[in-house]
Amino acid sequence: MVNENAVLLMAYGTPDTLDDVTEYFTHIRGGRRPSDEAIANLEARYRRIGGATPLRLITESVRDNLERQLAGEGMRRSVYVGMKHWHPFIAETMRTMRESGVRRVTAVALAPHYSRLSVGAYRHAVEAAQQELGNPFDITFVDRWSDEPAFLTMMADRVTTLLGHLTANERKAAVVVFSAHSLPERIREWDDPYERELLASSAEVARRANLTDWRFAWQSAGGTAEPWLRPDILDYIETLAAEGFETVVQVPIGFVSDHLEILYDIDIEAAETARVLGMQLVRTELPNATPEFIRVLASVVANAESVPAE
Repeated sequence: MVNENAVLLMAYGTPDTLDDVTEYFTHIRGGRRPSDEAIANLEARYRRIGGATPLRLITESVRDNLERQLAGEGMRRSVYVGMKHWHPFIAETMRTMRESGVRRVTAVALAPHYSRLSVGAYRHAVEAAQQELGNPFDITFVDRWSDEPAFLTMMADRVTTLLGHLTANERKAAVVVFSAHSLPERIREWDDPYERELLASSAEVARRANLTDWRFAWQSAGGTAEPWLRPDILDYIETLAAEGFETVVQVPIGFVSDHLEILYDIDIEAAETARVLGMQLVRTELPNATPEFIRVLASVVANAESVPAE
């Protein structure tokens, strides 16, 4: 029997091998091939983490577990995965969905906070594929879910768990720093909600975790000439060292899966920066495909489907 109801999970995408980096990077750049130097730099980062990230495998595991979770809650939905910058591309997946007889789609980007440049790009990809395929779907698109209570509780639990692993002396000299992917400063000219949403969810997680002091920094800024949101976490670690902190408790609240921006930018680059300054950096575990995160997504889907499709 054909299941006409489906969930489309969308993630950024990641190259399968080092040989794919050039094509992947070119797609990120809108079809413009980056310089040989930029490509070599990105390849070097992937080499440092073993040649590839587990993002695709994690996302597929999320898909499988979410499908089971929804069925257990009485919501039988086929769950599909589409990537923004690598295979299976969102358009490829939506073509498969049409051929499978899907008619109603709840589209969820695995990014909690909205920006026109981030989640807005996922929406654009969905709308373009919908038009190209002849508008076969009734689509409910989830723009944001950073205020989902289960998400905030999950993140607060991760903070308190990590702090509990520190010694009493380490906690006295520790500071919690939330981070998210930087974007060009021009988003502020549009009154883009990205920064506000990130600060709001960070503040709520801090409240639930009973933090009296916490900070926020940006990470993973692009290598373009225009200014990006700051402070960058690498610079901010130096500021924290000057303030006398010895441990950075890092919370990548803008991310839900282990990928390059976590495995290299935080676990290698930021950790090395801290180490050079005589500090240590520890971070919360990413949700990945944990049962807690699957329940978060099931709630997001249920909430989205409680309102009329667009």
